[in-house]
Amino acid sequence: MRPRPLVVFDRLDLLEWQFCQRISRLSLYSPWRITLQAASRLGDWPAWVLLIMAQPWLQPNGTWRVMQYSVVALFAMVVYRLVKTRLSRERPFITYGEGIQCCEPARDRYSFPSGHTMHAVMFSVLVAAHTPWLLPVIVPLTLLIAISRVGLGLHYVSDVLAGAALGYAFALISLYWMG
Repeated sequence: MRPRPLVVFDRLDLLEWQFCQRISRLSLYSPWRITLQAASRLGDWPAWVLLIMAQPWLQPNGTWRVMQYSVVALFAMVVYRLVKTRLSRERPFITYGEGIQCCEPARDRYSFPSGHTMHAVMFSVLVAAHTPWLLPVIVPLTLLIAISRVGLGLHYVSDVLAGAALGYAFALISLYWMG
């Protein structure tokens, strides 16, 4: 038996549907779709694992940062999974299949919040605090990852905003507790 989504999601879905439909239509253009797919795949894990593993070469206390980034990423993932499975908001291409094209395989059925955006924003904030010279690379990647989630038909805009807020909060908590 699947959990019933919150009523607020039904209302949000209707409000966001037309916007999501317009954004996902842009994915009909092959170069844009390929860019979004590449950003989405980098946001799965490769970019963040590379960032974590590179810490010893990027800064003097890099070994400590490997631990900090790993711990906050795992903690964020656990909380994210709990939220996602409890709230059970279906992805836009499932709810409005005829109007929103899915251009990338979804890992599961539910969309709220966006885990890709959560991790991208979280690592952007950590990079800003520890290695700000990497921001010209990380910020555009973060924006592309967030846009890709809506553009590929996998998330509503509110999913991406919620993921960004969670990522920002996890990064601040990590900076407060672990420096």
